[in-house]
Amino acid sequence: MDFVRTPEKRFERLLDYPFAPNYLSMGEMRMHYVDEGPETANPILMMHGEPSWSYLYRHMIPVCAAAGHRVIAPDLIGFGKSDKPTRVADYSYQAHMDWMQAFIDGLELDNITLVCQDWGSLLGLRLAAENPDRFRAIVVGNGMLPTGDQAVPKAFRIWRAFALHSPWFPIARIINTGSFRTLGPDERRAYDAPFPNKTFKAGARAFPALVPMSPNDPASEPNRKAWKVLEQWQKPFLTTFSNGDPITRGGDHYMQQRVPGAANQPHTTLTGGHFLQEDSPVDFANAINDLLKRMETA
Repeated sequence: MDFVRTPEKRFERLLDYPFAPNYLSMGEMRMHYVDEGPETANPILMMHGEPSWSYLYRHMIPVCAAAGHRVIAPDLIGFGKSDKPTRVADYSYQAHMDWMQAFIDGLELDNITLVCQDWGSLLGLRLAAENPDRFRAIVVGNGMLPTGDQAVPKAFRIWRAFALHSPWFPIARIINTGSFRTLGPDERRAYDAPFPNKTFKAGARAFPALVPMSPNDPASEPNRKAWKVLEQWQKPFLTTFSNGDPITRGGDHYMQQRVPGAANQPHTTLTGGHFLQEDSPVDFANAINDLLKRMETA
């Protein structure tokens, strides 16, 4: 498939993003990831969603790395510093799953703590369910694993139509709208950096339409199978949703009731909008660190 690579100069001198780049080959394409903290420590896999990239976790990565954890934050194919197929049709739920499976296989990751939000949850929760022996804990903030069997919020339907059909798709403004705080000009530049023009935005355009919205969606049955695993999940499962996200509101209580590993966990509600990593990054990171500390002393 045809793909583009964002020029490196677009990422020069980004605010609060001092991390060295790392790349894993995906055939002819390459996938970028941040890798901070002790190389021998158990990894925390921080997965971003739509339409962000690893920059979203810039304030959380140092907090978790300073606590002695290895923190890995990939840019999904189509986002950030990773390569970007140029057609919306090049992206599918399964293609993203295959890319992420290749990623954890290529880095030989085990004893993983998954941290996920938005599409990071749609991919990450299924990745954990399909590789349960490789994950030791899950932390979900503002995310879900839909099967198409539930009603879809009106707000999401509007967002889906906008992503597919609007001639204007301003990445930084979208993230700013989904946050309580107002992003500064340097932060907006960083979120726009991966996308010099519309050719680079096919992956961001595609994501909303890939969410299962009917029981017969191609991803519905694989996600149902993943839920069967999660319904038997006994390892720690923590929710850290925000108090101001109209898209995922209530999803934390749903998962707490359905996933056994959520029992007796110190679930927390953080202050923020959809992008809680922008609004409460330190509180989010500390919740992860506290969970892992409890696991190590249990």
